[in-house]
Amino acid sequence: MPETNYGYETETTKLAEQAAEVAKKAKESVSEAAKTMKSKTDEFGRTAVNKLEDQRRSAAGALHETASSLHENAGRLPNGRDMANSAAEKVDAVAGYLDRHDTKQMVADLEGVVKKNPLPALLIAGAVGFLIGRTIRN
Repeated sequence: MPETNYGYETETTKLAEQAAEVAKKAKESVSEAAKTMKSKTDEFGRTAVNKLEDQRRSAAGALHETASSLHENAGRLPNGRDMANSAAEKVDAVAGYLDRHDTKQMVADLEGVVKKNPLPALLIAGAVGFLIGRTIRN
C-alpha cells in the first residue's frame, strides 16, 4: 500500500522554515534595538559627564572669585580681618581641589571618606535627605 501524506510534510516543512525565518528576524531586531539602546546610553553618559565637568569648572572659578573678594574686603571688617582671610584661604583650597580633580576622582575620594567614616556619612546623608524632603514638601 503506497504512503499518502496528502502534502502535510511539505506544509510542515514550509511552516518550520517560516517560523525559523520569523525567529531569525526577531533576533536581528532585538540585537539592533540593544545596539541602539547601548549607543544612546553611552551618549547620555558622556553628555552627563561633560555637564558635570562644566559645572565643576564653573564652581571652581566662582569659589576662586569669592576667595579673592574675601581677601580684598578683609580689611574693611572690624575685628574680622583674620577670620575673613582664614575663610578665604579655605574657600580657595576648595576651589583648588575642584580644579585639580575631575569628577571621577572626586567620587573616589568621597567613597573613601564614607568607607572610613560610615556612621557620620550616614547621619549626613539622612540630614540632607530630610532637608530635601522638607523643601520638596513645602
